[in-house]
Amino acid sequence: MDRRPGLSARLKLTLSYTGFLMVAGALLLAAIGVFLLREGWLQTNEAGSWRATPGTSFVRGFAPTAATVMVFLLVFGLLGGWLLAGRMLAPLTRITDATRMATNGSLSHRIRLPGRRDEFRELADGFDTMLARLEAHVAEQRRFAANASHELRTPLAISKSLLDVAHQDPAREPGRLVERLRAVNTRAIDLTEALLLLSRAEQRSFTGERVDLSLLAEEATETLLPLAEERDITIETSGDITPTTGSPALLLQLTTNLLHNAIVHNLPRHGTVWVHTGLHPRSVVLTVENTGGRLTPELTSTLTEPFRRGTERVHTDHAGTGLGLAIVNTITHAHDGTLTLTPRPAGGLRITVELPRSDDRP
Repeated sequence: MDRRPGLSARLKLTLSYTGFLMVAGALLLAAIGVFLLREGWLQTNEAGSWRATPGTSFVRGFAPTAATVMVFLLVFGLLGGWLLAGRMLAPLTRITDATRMATNGSLSHRIRLPGRRDEFRELADGFDTMLARLEAHVAEQRRFAANASHELRTPLAISKSLLDVAHQDPAREPGRLVERLRAVNTRAIDLTEALLLLSRAEQRSFTGERVDLSLLAEEATETLLPLAEERDITIETSGDITPTTGSPALLLQLTTNLLHNAIVHNLPRHGTVWVHTGLHPRSVVLTVENTGGRLTPELTSTLTEPFRRGTERVHTDHAGTGLGLAIVNTITHAHDGTLTLTPRPAGGLRITVELPRSDDRP
C-alpha cells in the first residue's frame, strides 16, 4: 500500500521527549513562582508591578533566568531525545535490514540481537526463528522439486527408450513392448497421483468427519492381505475403537501407506506386521511395526523425506513411489497429529501416529 511520507519514528520520539521536558520545565518554574508568592518573596509596589524583596524587579531577576532555563531544556531535549530515540530504535533498524535481506532472497542472515530479554529481543528472536523455518522449508521444497523432476523423468526416459527400440526393430514382438510401456505408464500415473495427494494434504482441503482408525486399519489389512500372503508376511491386528476427526479418505491412505511400507520393507520370508490402535484420554494412537533389517536412528529420521526408500533409491515391483511415509507425515500434520518413527532393537521399524481424540457420538 502506497502512503504519503511522514515524520520518522525517531523524530516523533524526539519531539515527544522535548515536549514533555518543556512542559515539565514550565510546571517547575510555575511551582517556584507560587512558592515565592506564598513565602512573601514577591510583593507588589505602588504601581502594581511585581518585584522581589529586597527591591529587585521580578521581571529583571526571575524571568530572564526562567527563559534561560527553558531554552536550555529545549536544546537539551532535542539533542538528548534524538540520541535516546536513536539508541532505543537501533534494534528495529537491524530487524528492518534483515527483513530487506529476506525479501531479496537471502534467508541465511540472522539478527542475533545481543543484550537482555525485552520486547525488541523477543521480536528479533521470533524473526530469527521464522527465518530458520522458512529457510528449511524452501530448501525442502527445492529438494522435493528436484527429486520429483527426477522421478517423473525416469518413466518418460524409459518409455522413450522402448519406443526407440521398437522404431529401430519393427519386427520385434509388440506384446512385450506394450506390457512394459503399460507398467512404466502405470508407475508414472501412480507417482502423479501421489504428488497430487501430497499437495491436497498440505493444503488441508478437506472437511473433518468422525473416523474410527480401527475400522480403517481393518480395511487396509483386507486390501493388502494378498500382497502380504504373496511375500509370506503375517499381519496381526489388535486394539480398541479409536474415534478421531478428519478426512476418511486421507486417513485411509495414511493407514494403507503405513501397512504397505511395513509389508514391502520386511524380511524376505516369514515376516510379521503388527497393527495396533489405542485410546488415550486426549488422543488416539495407531501403531504399525514390522520385522526386518536393523535401522539406525540417523537413517530412521530421514525416512519421511520424499523419495527416500530405506538406504538407497530402489525400484522393485512393489517399491512404490518413494512418497509413502512423506504422505503419511503430511496427512498426520494436516490432522494436528504427531508421527514418530522408532527402530526396533530386533530389527524393523515401529511407526506411531497420534491424533486428537474425538468424543462425539455418531
